Amino acid sequence: MTVVLAVVCRDGVVIGSDSQITDKGRDMTYPADKLHPLGELAAWGGSGARSVLADVKRRFDENSAAILDAPDIGRALQEQVLPILRHHYETFIPDVPGEAGGGTPAAYVMAAGWRNGEPWILEITPSGMIGHYANIGFHAIGSGAPMAQQANSLLSHFHLTKRSLRFGCAAVLRVLQALDLTSSSVGGPFNLCRIDAEGAHHLDKDEIEVVSDIVGRWRDAEQAVIADIFD
Repeated sequence: MTVVLAVVCRDGVVIGSDSQITDKGRDMTYPADKLHPLGELAAWGGSGARSVLADVKRRFDENSAAILDAPDIGRALQEQVLPILRHHYETFIPDVPGEAGGGTPAAYVMAAGWRNGEPWILEITPSGMIGHYANIGFHAIGSGAPMAQQANSLLSHFHLTKRSLRFGCAAVLRVLQALDLTSSSVGGPFNLCRIDAEGAHHLDKDEIEVVSDIVGRWRDAEQAVIADIFD
């Protein structure tokens, strides 16, 4: 199971992901990075066929400047992804003798960034459609997306779009940790990237540990309030 999610904060965007890959055809799981730089000003993640996403990464790495400088970033992303999808759809062999449930060449791509004082969160679906989610303030892709959407709804009273990137990182990590507890196929280490007017910063292991400590204090504070009200 995969989950990549992004939230809008008052001063930027946070995008995060788990790192657990499920290979149904071989009945195995393994760790892999799902969150990648898109130049120095944005980040992207993907869900679905790994061969497709590997080609997407190569194209994005080569063309990040052109994508981010384009008047319409969504169309620019679409122009990069569509030829890759078409190639894999045309060459895919669905019926392999002796192998069942080997997957499909379908893949979802989500990218996020901050430009001209405004956030953007865009998705390219397996059919090549462009989805815009910055005005919603949240989006998730992957098989864990429905659970992430539910977790975001449970946190809606915190009004993430009015809070800082620091809080946004904690909220995204808390959602990822909750999914880790509820699904055996979502797992760490988790990846986080915070994006603001100065660019995209991918948190390292030590920085994510600091955020995890903040999440722990957040949980403890909630428990203290509940005890004070009800006990």
